[in-house]
Amino acid sequence: MILAAGRGNRMRPLTDLTPKPLLAVGGKPLLFRHLEKLAHAGFGTVTINHAHLGAQIEAAVGDGGRWNLQVRYSAEAESLETAGGIRNALPLIGGRTFAVINGDVYCDYDYAGLAAAIERLADSQALAHLVLVDNPPHHPNGDFCLEAGLVRSSGRQPLTFSGLGAYRAELFESLARGAKHALAPLLRSQLPQDNVTGEHYRGLWTDVGTPGRLAELNARLQPGART
Repeated sequence: MILAAGRGNRMRPLTDLTPKPLLAVGGKPLLFRHLEKLAHAGFGTVTINHAHLGAQIEAAVGDGGRWNLQVRYSAEAESLETAGGIRNALPLIGGRTFAVINGDVYCDYDYAGLAAAIERLADSQALAHLVLVDNPPHHPNGDFCLEAGLVRSSGRQPLTFSGLGAYRAELFESLARGAKHALAPLLRSQLPQDNVTGEHYRGLWTDVGTPGRLAELNARLQPGART
């Protein structure tokens, strides 16, 4: 699943007329980059949720055939937040284990890692696997910590949730469908039971959340630029 329902208020005025996942990164819509990477990693079906200017997303992506994907859409009248959007889309996702990607992040993480995480979840009692990254300047305190492959609420090295993860459907099924639900409290409720695993990814990652960060990323991706 790709999360694409956010309004993108911090990205205004760029998002007044264009949904944030369709903003160009390195000359290509960010959403297209996610679809390419998912197809390359062997995924076959992708569900995209949308709210703000969602018709543009459906028009741009279509049925996903150009990437050899089958794309489904979960339309929301207004954003249901991360966990609420996932809960609402469960009937479209279908599988008991699946990957979820924030549509507004850019990274060079190999999405084959998400496919592997899905397989591990299917054979374990864990409910989620998170990809964590070093804290960016705009989020210095991080979200979680890692301890022997398990995600903790605190520890010696705080890390930031990248927006990439794999989940079991059971994590969301108790939530009311069609209601707003945040993801972080749901994950934190599972930490004491050792139900959330994680990994620390140290490669290129950017939360493309403001016009300034978008401009910095595009400059970084210019041919010949230092990365």
